[in-house]
Amino acid sequence: MTTYFFWFDLLGVAVFAVSGTLAAWRNQMDGFGVIVLASVTAIGGGTLRDLILDVPVIWINNNSYFYAIFIAAVATILLVRNRLTIPNNTLQILDAIGLAFFVIMGTQKALDYGTSTLVAIMLGTMSGVCGGMIRDVLCREIPMVFRGELYAVTCLVGGGVYTSLLALGAGQLSAMLAGMSALLLLRLAAIKWQITIPVFGKHHNELNEP
Repeated sequence: MTTYFFWFDLLGVAVFAVSGTLAAWRNQMDGFGVIVLASVTAIGGGTLRDLILDVPVIWINNNSYFYAIFIAAVATILLVRNRLTIPNNTLQILDAIGLAFFVIMGTQKALDYGTSTLVAIMLGTMSGVCGGMIRDVLCREIPMVFRGELYAVTCLVGGGVYTSLLALGAGQLSAMLAGMSALLLLRLAAIKWQITIPVFGKHHNELNEP
């Protein structure tokens, strides 16, 4: 399973690096901005998770993560330069795919270090959302997790499916794929049909004074 974890982790890093590169392109950043945004999107969440777990940050002794970021960013730049139009929802779809990888990987890593199931799901969610939050803040946007369609809820569902199947005795790879699929399908459905959790309705820009 160690091999599966490694490659799933690299795939998640690459996908998030692509989403960070697209965000940099959309905001007309220079080459340095592209690399910074691709990197923080790809490894920001995992870094914060490892710091909370008080374990070595995963990329410190493994250059493979930076190779994956660089290759993904360069490939995206070449694609964008040769294609004038990118569908509006491309960033959201790639972000959803990255979530599917990172949430499950983060949940399993937390379990490996002895956390409770609930804490593992929370840290898995953090692994998935924090990189995108940093990306959006650097782009001076409200983070995707705080607006629009279901986001963090899909992470909790994916982590819940994964840990529940493990508790029921399912194989780790099968549980992993099921958790990723549940998260990805729910997130894509939320994007397509604009499923939200409404709290505040439409309101005026200023609060009504008594």
